[in-house]
Amino acid sequence: MARKMNFNAGPAALPLPALERAREELLDLAGSGMSVMEHSHRGKEYEAVHDEALSLLRELLAVPGTHEILFLQGGASTLFAQIPLNLMEKGKAAQYLVTGAWGEKAVGEAKVVSAMLGASVATQTTGTGDGKEKSYVRVPAPAEVKFDPAASYLHLTSNETIHGAEFNVEASRAFPDTGAVPLVGDMSSDFLWRPFDVSRFGIVYAGAQKNIGPSGIVVAIVSKELVEKGRKDIPKIFQFRTHAENKSLYNTPPTFGVYMVRNVLAWLKGLGGLPAMEALNRKKAARLYGAIDANPAFYRSPVERESRSVMNVVFRLPSEPLEEQFVAEAKKRGMVGLKGHRSVGGIRVSTYNAVPFEWVDALAGFMEEFSRGK
Repeated sequence: MARKMNFNAGPAALPLPALERAREELLDLAGSGMSVMEHSHRGKEYEAVHDEALSLLRELLAVPGTHEILFLQGGASTLFAQIPLNLMEKGKAAQYLVTGAWGEKAVGEAKVVSAMLGASVATQTTGTGDGKEKSYVRVPAPAEVKFDPAASYLHLTSNETIHGAEFNVEASRAFPDTGAVPLVGDMSSDFLWRPFDVSRFGIVYAGAQKNIGPSGIVVAIVSKELVEKGRKDIPKIFQFRTHAENKSLYNTPPTFGVYMVRNVLAWLKGLGGLPAMEALNRKKAARLYGAIDANPAFYRSPVERESRSVMNVVFRLPSEPLEEQFVAEAKKRGMVGLKGHRSVGGIRVSTYNAVPFEWVDALAGFMEEFSRGK
């Protein structure tokens, strides 16, 4: 079977070795005579997988003992509501730094929760325009970020999957220093692409279906201080402390999802961990942006250079018909998932960890050939 070159934004490409391991173990996990999907989440066979996934994640990210690692059901959209439910305080503001569509969605849920809890939501945005014409082309420099020192927390989206703007690509666009205000990061589309200092964050969370595993599970890294401080007047299933106290086994977790996360993390460790992954990802991004910048009359990146995403490279061609032709011809060559999000159009290339350099090099070569033919 010839596998496609998968540039989808999510669910996205998974590492072939992780998939092959799943194929080999699908009917028989560790000689147990049962699939991981058939095992009790209380049994020793599944528990070994669960513990290994937690251990690998703590090792790869150097997660300090001050933070809990949680496997939660749902995706990042669930956390958009769960975070304010746990952290909002009556009479206080929760602050949101909005740099794209997913930040907007997080704010929408926070406003619903704030109305219930007697709190408020304050926003700072890099967007310009309104409605369908609204545009996001940058993330702010650290000094540009304004926040209330009495805020419950400050939330940001580290990488905007749709608009292709990312923090921490260059030093001038590093994460802001929020002092005593807990920093909360939605890292769904750039989690594990490079090392970062987890201790700077009160919460880091990421839907799995882009860089970690299959859809249906979200990883959350939460400081123990925030776990303990979280509200107790919300249902138990939504309290972070419930999952922290039960090692993410309070109720039946998405066991196959955790199993696949384990496989992906083991593959990532075998490559040399996050420093090796970062070097590869920067090489992929350099190849793509090089092809774009070498032909500015034909390809145009709308994102400011300092804010360009390493994970989601977005660009435009001279016309929408040409973009449609580009996507169609690329598909004939086995390259899929290149059409930009319906809200912004254009082309989007998702170069997550599992996307090999060879795919990116083939795409860049096609881009160069396509521009010459037009």
